Amino acid sequence: MRIEPINRISEKGLRVWRIYGVFQTLIVVVSGIGASVINYFIGNFLWVYIVVGVVILLMAYFLIYLFPKVRWMRWRYEVREQEIELQHGLFVVKRTLVPMVRVQHVDTEQGPILRKYDLASITISTAATNHIIPALLTAEADELRGRISVLARVAEDDV
Repeated sequence: MRIEPINRISEKGLRVWRIYGVFQTLIVVVSGIGASVINYFIGNFLWVYIVVGVVILLMAYFLIYLFPKVRWMRWRYEVREQEIELQHGLFVVKRTLVPMVRVQHVDTEQGPILRKYDLASITISTAATNHIIPALLTAEADELRGRISVLARVAEDDV
């Protein structure tokens, strides 16, 4: 049995995912307010308010606390000379091996929230798809992008 990849993403990524969870929860809150207003004008049933409140509380717990924590705990990666191994997943853990000879290019991306926490994501592009390593420290992401680029060129020269 093979051991899992050794590198974790930055713990700051957990905070960023929790911020994303707050935004998602706000959408649920607005929807709940909408349902409550409609209920007020149509029938004013008490059970609707209770259901809306419970749904908002559960969604807040899942989106802000639980899902980001589990996602952060399961996200791992490792860059080797011949391959890149990724492991991630919330309910189902997915492990992916990307051969270096298949890597076409590597990008870093940094939105406003990631920039505030000095984080960046790496996108590894192959002919078939893109693979993302999220929430790395910016310096680590730049170093990793350069390392993958060099290893992909060396692997391509060997073919």
